[in-house]
Amino acid sequence: MPHDDAKELQEASLVGRILSLEAALMLMGIISLIYGLLNGATINIFWGVVIIPGVFVLHKVRKKDWKAHWETLEREAEERRKREQHKP
Repeated sequence: MPHDDAKELQEASLVGRILSLEAALMLMGIISLIYGLLNGATINIFWGVVIIPGVFVLHKVRKKDWKAHWETLEREAEERRKREQHKP
């Protein structure tokens, strides 16, 4: 199987953006929760409690979706290579 540096870079860049987005959301949830607990702000506690588990759900869904997406692309590329090899 040939090594594709461009694809690997694209995947790494995408994963980096996703992880930084998730990290920012997690940080926002933790800060909101701590602020709410320290100041007795119910709405901040609520958002902290909603955001923190939401980040874990988001991570799981995205991981599953992207894995399926890359598998589909690999399958299509393999089929394309096979068709090109069999052309006269």
